[in-house]
Amino acid sequence: MLFSRGFSRLPKASFNRCSKWLLSHHRHPHRQDHHHRHRYFVLSSTHRGMVGLGMMKFQVFGCREIYSWGSPFLNGVRHQIHQESSSLAERSGKILLLEDGKDIQEQLDPFSLVADELSLLADRLRSMVVAEVPKLASAAEYFFKMGVEGKRFRPTVLLLMATALNMPLPRSAPAEVPETLSTELRTRQQCIAEITEMIHVASLLHDDVLDDAEKRRGIGSLNFVMGNKVAVLAGDFLLSRACVALASLKNTEVVSLLATVVEHLVTGETMQMTSTSEQRVSMEYYLQKTYYKTASLISNSCKAIALLAGQTAEVSMLAFEYGKHLGLAFQLIDDVLDFTGTSASLGKGSLSDIRHGIITAPILFAIEEFPQLDAIVKRGLDKPADVDLALDYLGKSHGIQKTRELATKHANLAAEAIDSLPESDDEDVLRSRRALIDLTHRVITRTK
Repeated sequence: MLFSRGFSRLPKASFNRCSKWLLSHHRHPHRQDHHHRHRYFVLSSTHRGMVGLGMMKFQVFGCREIYSWGSPFLNGVRHQIHQESSSLAERSGKILLLEDGKDIQEQLDPFSLVADELSLLADRLRSMVVAEVPKLASAAEYFFKMGVEGKRFRPTVLLLMATALNMPLPRSAPAEVPETLSTELRTRQQCIAEITEMIHVASLLHDDVLDDAEKRRGIGSLNFVMGNKVAVLAGDFLLSRACVALASLKNTEVVSLLATVVEHLVTGETMQMTSTSEQRVSMEYYLQKTYYKTASLISNSCKAIALLAGQTAEVSMLAFEYGKHLGLAFQLIDDVLDFTGTSASLGKGSLSDIRHGIITAPILFAIEEFPQLDAIVKRGLDKPADVDLALDYLGKSHGIQKTRELATKHANLAAEAIDSLPESDDEDVLRSRRALIDLTHRVITRTK
């Protein structure tokens, strides 16, 4: 399958590294390895409720959520999800750094580590999307204006990855990299973050047109405010600006990577629009589409960061694996939140996917428990009664819980990729790696 290709090439980490510890049985939670100075663990306040996935066991991290659905068909879903979320909250953990055998608790805010750079990036992005035609300019900067820039999750990941990979290269090189060269590299890596954000926002503008969305990031979607034509052209304009910035890097491998991302975005959206009834109920098809639509952008951008730094193929693949699994985990939780969140918390309509006939992981897992749901889904969910019936089956199933478990599995694989990077004693590098691991837990515990 598409998502197992790169992982088979990962080097074997010792059993006590972060993700191996997470995936191991809880009978040996305190084993230590004295060969590694820095090790990352997620220590839970309780050993109860270990959740099985296949033959492996790992802990699911979650948080309590609030729901306000009106349909009587949703009562079962609300009760089941509330129970699961409460149980997950009881098992939530805390990140500790073990250094020289001592437990040190460190509260990391990944976003604050790169806050100054994010501010610079935001200013540069606003200047990059200026257009000659006033209406196009207003449309292009719509989601780059202060207050509606979003979480800037992708630029944060990429800036942290740039620091996490700031280590000596294996080939012969000067002992110290000149400061001007280091500054130039950082500027080029910031450019990748800017390009990625422009591609991401362009994809949102186009998606909102295809989905007839009315809200995005808590405000009216651009297509709703200015019309479909302007929204499509604004998305195209952002892609063209991203292409200009990409060309300025003069790195053909990076250009090829991010050009492939745009191809994947189109392919994924087309897969969603043209799926057959059999493909709609296929988990493999869903995951491949999810990689194209969500995970490809962050995974290939992480790889681009590594390539610009001159890292080896192995390190570049680890960066790619981190982005891929983080992106998949992010989307899986998005699919959960589409059922459990409110419009206010999400900044867009809840239950939007299923009401558009889009089948996601929670429903696919519910079908495994209730095969009769298969026929309902294959009918297309065009009728409100079918949507309510599907939600009723979801409420009786473990679809939400299993989706969270799958998201946690991918989050753990992302953490393992970071843990497998070459060792470093540089505190900035280690701090950024801890922050990248922290992001994996933030992704699976978020409520919006």
